[in-house]
Amino acid sequence: MQTRKKYIFLTFLASWLLLFFFGGDQLRRFAFFSRRKVEARRNWPHWTDRSLLKSFADPEELLSDGDPSLPSPRERQAARLSVYKNSRCRMETCFDFSRCEKHGFKVFSYPRERDQPLSESYSKILASIERSRYYTPNPEEACLFILSIDTLDRDHLSGQYVRNVDEKIRSFPLWNGGRNHLIFNLYSGTWPNYTEDLGFDIGQAILAKASFYTESFRPGFDISIPLFSKDHPQRGGEKGWLYQDSIPPKKKYLLVFKGKRYLTGIGSGTRNALHHIHNGKDIISLTTCKHGKDWEKHKDTRCDKDNVDYEKFDYQELLHNSTFCIAACIPVLLSDGWELPFAEAIDWGKAAVVGNERLLLQIPSAVRCIHPERVLAFQQQTQFLWDAYFSSVDKIVHTTLEIIKDRLLPHRSRSRFLWNTLPGGLLALPDFSTHPGDFPFYYLQHGSSPSEKFTAFIRAISPGESPSQPLLRLIQAVSRSQYCAQIVVLWSCGKPPPPSGKWPQSTVPVAIIQGREKLSDRFFPYAAIQTDAVLSLDEHTSLSTSEVDFAFVVWRSFPERIVGFPTRSHFWDPEQRRWGYTSKWTNELSIVLTAAAFYHRYYHNLFTEYLPAGLRELVDGLAACEDILMNVLVAAVTKLPPIKVTQRKQHKETVSQQVKGMAGAAGGWRFSQRQDCLNQLADWFGLSLRLDPVLFKDQVSVLRKKYPRLEK
Repeated sequence: MQTRKKYIFLTFLASWLLLFFFGGDQLRRFAFFSRRKVEARRNWPHWTDRSLLKSFADPEELLSDGDPSLPSPRERQAARLSVYKNSRCRMETCFDFSRCEKHGFKVFSYPRERDQPLSESYSKILASIERSRYYTPNPEEACLFILSIDTLDRDHLSGQYVRNVDEKIRSFPLWNGGRNHLIFNLYSGTWPNYTEDLGFDIGQAILAKASFYTESFRPGFDISIPLFSKDHPQRGGEKGWLYQDSIPPKKKYLLVFKGKRYLTGIGSGTRNALHHIHNGKDIISLTTCKHGKDWEKHKDTRCDKDNVDYEKFDYQELLHNSTFCIAACIPVLLSDGWELPFAEAIDWGKAAVVGNERLLLQIPSAVRCIHPERVLAFQQQTQFLWDAYFSSVDKIVHTTLEIIKDRLLPHRSRSRFLWNTLPGGLLALPDFSTHPGDFPFYYLQHGSSPSEKFTAFIRAISPGESPSQPLLRLIQAVSRSQYCAQIVVLWSCGKPPPPSGKWPQSTVPVAIIQGREKLSDRFFPYAAIQTDAVLSLDEHTSLSTSEVDFAFVVWRSFPERIVGFPTRSHFWDPEQRRWGYTSKWTNELSIVLTAAAFYHRYYHNLFTEYLPAGLRELVDGLAACEDILMNVLVAAVTKLPPIKVTQRKQHKETVSQQVKGMAGAAGGWRFSQRQDCLNQLADWFGLSLRLDPVLFKDQVSVLRKKYPRLEK
């Protein structure tokens, strides 16, 4: 037993001796490095070649917990909860749908108080509301309410900051805790923090806000809108800079940025690092320290040089000549934690390069790798989105309203395809259809085509106990067309239409509709029109059956455009500084008169439901404007000119009996009316008519043509 204990003791002693001789050095090294790691942690960072390395940040800055001027996460959450007490609001819980059932989606803006100043931007927003097709002056009919108090600038240091908003809105009998209200805001909080504090409790109101922080954003309830300046146009807006000959898609500069560099506060981290990607050649990144009144207090060593370089380049010149930019062109978006504008509807992945702020230094190499075909696709989509939703205050406001309206009726809302494909969600009315294949501008993309028949829609203005002879001849000529499905006569006379026995026998049905003696009536979406194609005619129009057939065949190849016979054009008169209207025969055209023209019936819906009431009243008041407005509308939708087809006889415009009594002054009066109409529409739309060259006759023998009578 003792021998066994002796062997165990000797084995244990031998093991320790072996460990000491062969592993002692390793143990000493481990202890040594452990002490060095502790010292390294205490003195980190410790660069042996610190003088050779470029300093991107001070060690003390790296060890500190972020910018001390920025609020902590707990402070941000407290500020958010003070404003968004109803942070869990959704349409189902904080919106009264019953208010929208009786009168539909109507919007009421509070009466403006005389002693309450309004900023230029908020005045434009209210004007857009009142000009929209949803506006109602009666609060009892309203589904949505807009405050007359300017809530755009909620920086309490701003001269446009409105105080005591809480007290004012609580005194409104319609406020109801903010339910069914929409509040617009562009700026919140004060530099450098820019918290979400609006200075008043929004309650259950929907917030349409620029630079929306995702922590505060209530999905499916709030709306993120773009930030725009007071100089942003009310309507119309500047067109995009991409043209058909913009090939190759890459420009002088690859990537540009020009903006303010926040020395402290929110956004300062990324903007202070922008100078690292600047190479002065194809990547231009310019910042200025001149932000705020006391910017010199925070001035750093780079400010003087940055301010000088900033003034060397023109902002518009940079945007025009850059492929990518962090503000326009093809947007490169580096905005962690921010909700992109109208992201509920817009697919930004097809129009912008979206990255994390921490990947700033990788952006130049990333954009260089994008294939030219994709660059061109980005450019086209960016231009489309700008023109459709951002180019004017009207479009920003109307997009906001349409998004809310889509939420009320999800089964009749626009698809992402409609929002992100030309002409866009504002011009694709879900009241007409939610299926893309029903719209004339999507036939080609869906491989479909319009129906093979048309409806002749004739406007009659001659009073009498029987239809006029020109009207009878026109009905006979049109009814013989192999493509005619029906004829609808709009009787726009003070007297009732003739009895059925007075109308001619026809191979197609003839329906008579009593009008209201308004020119806008001819573009009303009558239920009697069942075909895709509409042949709009005046009763004194003279057409042969061959002309009708030929024009319809042409229209089926271009169903999104107006195809017709009599044409006019517009021009800019530099002496009068206004648009001119001419009926002279030239090699260019921009207007096809609807006295003899084919178009898709959807444009009746757009004319009546999309256009504001003020434009339809303009048409009825000027008495010679409806066809110009229809041409402007279709050009705004398609970005294409109308198409002229040949006609044997020259068209003469119809003049009413009252005007005929004015003898020689009739023609000049009507011409003047049309010119006034053109200029007023240019003010509303920003003129969107397109000029197109006329195709002359060819040398092919008449005997070899399908419609030989057209040239006899």
